[in-house]
Amino acid sequence: MKRTGAGILIATAAIALAGGFLVNQLLTATGRATFTPLITLPVLLIALGAIVVVLAIPVWRASRGHTRAPINPFRALRIAMLAKASSLLGAASVGFSGGLVVFLLTRPVVPPLGSMATQLATLVAGLLLVAAGLVAEYLCTIRKDDDDEQPGGVDPGFGAHSH
Repeated sequence: MKRTGAGILIATAAIALAGGFLVNQLLTATGRATFTPLITLPVLLIALGAIVVVLAIPVWRASRGHTRAPINPFRALRIAMLAKASSLLGAASVGFSGGLVVFLLTRPVVPPLGSMATQLATLVAGLLLVAAGLVAEYLCTIRKDDDDEQPGGVDPGFGAHSH
């Protein structure tokens, strides 16, 4: 599995930023109120980040020999995939809430800070989720074994010569 790169995170945030801006643009064009996320969204994003890191710590401890428990590679892979998904969700949250903030800041009347507080909190929580996802992904990285170079410890020249 490849580690999550900055490019995919930036692309996700950029697409979500455009989406957040367009959602509010469409809402105001149809005479509706702008979209504001609930205050529970940033709380849930931060909780998800904490859970992902907590789940990854036992994998890290087992892979570094800090515990006698063997590493379940399927569990490590599932947690690594959850970490990757969390960082992508965090990037999307950063972008979408950033688009909402940009929309509000481009209006002729500057909105009061109270109306932007949830969007800014979601943006910060999304950044924290990206960081937590990347940290958890790092914690799930299992060190390469010496025999990973030669699968099964087989000599690459085996069977190449007839005696």
